[in-house]
Amino acid sequence: TMSRSCPTNTSLSELHLTGIPGLQHLHRWISIPFCIMYLLTLAGNSTLLCVIKADPSLHLPMFLFLSMLAVIDLVMSTSITPKMLDIFWFHSTAISLDACLTQMYFVHAFSVMESGVLVAMAFDRYVAICNPLRYLSILTSPVVAAIGLATLLRAVVFMSPLTFQIRRLPLCSPAVVDHSYCEHMAVLRLACGDATFSNTYSLSVSTYVGSLDSLLIALSYALILRAVLGLSSPQARKKAFGTCGSHLCVMALFYIPGLLSMYMERYHQDLPPHVQVLLADIYLLIPPALNPLIYGIRTKQIREGARKVITRRRSIAGEVGA
Repeated sequence: TMSRSCPTNTSLSELHLTGIPGLQHLHRWISIPFCIMYLLTLAGNSTLLCVIKADPSLHLPMFLFLSMLAVIDLVMSTSITPKMLDIFWFHSTAISLDACLTQMYFVHAFSVMESGVLVAMAFDRYVAICNPLRYLSILTSPVVAAIGLATLLRAVVFMSPLTFQIRRLPLCSPAVVDHSYCEHMAVLRLACGDATFSNTYSLSVSTYVGSLDSLLIALSYALILRAVLGLSSPQARKKAFGTCGSHLCVMALFYIPGLLSMYMERYHQDLPPHVQVLLADIYLLIPPALNPLIYGIRTKQIREGARKVITRRRSIAGEVGA
């Protein structure tokens, strides 16, 4: 690492992102899967939003949560991927401090939101499977809106202090962030002042959100599985297991690399930095690309909704062409 000198003027206006430290020679190759995942994220989530909006029969709580997830995924991956590809393809490492802090805020706030929506979706499935007759009376539109708002507020309340705190800390040159995006801990390493509060706060918030939310999700799915095991038809059991299994896999891909990368950043300085950076990239790139496939295309109503939209479009095109 370069030695940190504290310049007389500590207000750095521009930082440099290294991409994936130690793997710069592979940036071009790494950019291929990253780019494909981003294109999948854009196509999958936009399609999902269009299908849900176009088909009134899909305006149910489950699909409203799915729409929230799609919007969050689009924002989260768009806040990091274009800049990452810019670094990989054009070696354009510079980013202004304001852009960096904005990116940091979006990435962290939206991953807290994503976590909240995943909990809401697990609760939605629990009510649908364990209490199907009361599903629509429990998850009314105001309740769904309130859950969405609570998820948003929680993210803003948790993440605002982090960004303001970094804004107030003097940063040292060289202003090099060993990361592919402005990850909080990586930027915090540039601080000349006492960063104990920021360090402890970010670790506490991430641990609290990650562990509480994954516990609530695990609890929902445990109750769902208990109900499923009570089903008489093996066909229904198999279908429910398949659905729960794929949901849990995507959630594991979101929580495990996210928490691992953060703890490694904090406690295992001897690990190759690219391992930690790649883990941090994986949890922000893979779930947004897979969510539309796992939650959307595998859902019968979504497939039928998409078919209706396509048929409608074709008949309109036919009338125009006639």
